[in-house]
Amino acid sequence: MKKKQKSVSYAKWGYIFIAPFFITFFIFSCIPLVDTIRNSFYEYYNSGLKVIGPNWVGFQNYLALAASDLPKYMWNTFVMWILGFVPQIVVALVLAAWFTDERMRIHGRQFFKVVIYLPNLIMASAFAMLFFTLFSNGGPVNSILVNAGIVSEPIRFFETTFGTRAIVALMNFMMWFGNTTIMLMAAIAGINPSLFEAAQLDGCTHSQMFFKITLPLIKPILSYTMITSLIGGLQMFDVPQILTNGQGGPNRTTMTLIMLLNSHLKSKNYGMAGALSVYLFIISGILCFFVYRMMMDDGSKPKKAKKGAKA
Repeated sequence: MKKKQKSVSYAKWGYIFIAPFFITFFIFSCIPLVDTIRNSFYEYYNSGLKVIGPNWVGFQNYLALAASDLPKYMWNTFVMWILGFVPQIVVALVLAAWFTDERMRIHGRQFFKVVIYLPNLIMASAFAMLFFTLFSNGGPVNSILVNAGIVSEPIRFFETTFGTRAIVALMNFMMWFGNTTIMLMAAIAGINPSLFEAAQLDGCTHSQMFFKITLPLIKPILSYTMITSLIGGLQMFDVPQILTNGQGGPNRTTMTLIMLLNSHLKSKNYGMAGALSVYLFIISGILCFFVYRMMMDDGSKPKKAKKGAKA
């Protein structure tokens, strides 16, 4: 009688290889998340040299934040994200479509890819100091405008709400449009060229091919870009922090949610910081869900039959 061959299972090696990631994720992400949620239900802060708490206060921290200027800071964050993201996605789509279009025959594509991506490698602190120097009252931008006769006196960019928000948005646009362009170029390059050739033979224009073929087929990457950009926008901190010296001026119109969180952490008010972190987690989850549903809704669900329709 022949002996049965012992089957070898290689599935366990897969679990062994991915185990370090899940262990690291559990230690450095899950445990801090649970601890942050726990702190949000406690009164826990420093009053001089005296430590108050931790004392259980329930949802009092959440109610105190909702009654404060939290909606204003949320609006500031959203406005600056929109001002930076809209031109970012438009310019990235245009550049990605140009550089992947074989009919345009653009030479030196690899060089342009490197140049487009370079701003993403510059530290936010260096970028902020550069823009602060450029747009200061006696900076190069004002000097050029005054000498050219466009304005009679220097524009005080950092003393107006729109000026400061626009500079923050411009910096975010300059830092991240290259990364978005590279991702969209990769997505478009993955589309079967025969689809474009067939559309061209059928007489489709460039705009028709872009809106009817390119955009629908890169929806997954577009949704990923929007979700990651939305999360990054809610976490906006370094640029306005450095540009306004942490004050969120003028009149706290550039104070973001993470800057508010940082102020609570600096004052060691861990209860309020935990509650604000939970608010951010919930807001991010809700907005990302709606963005995903909006972007990935391809109309494939069967429509309900109208009443009175014939069988």
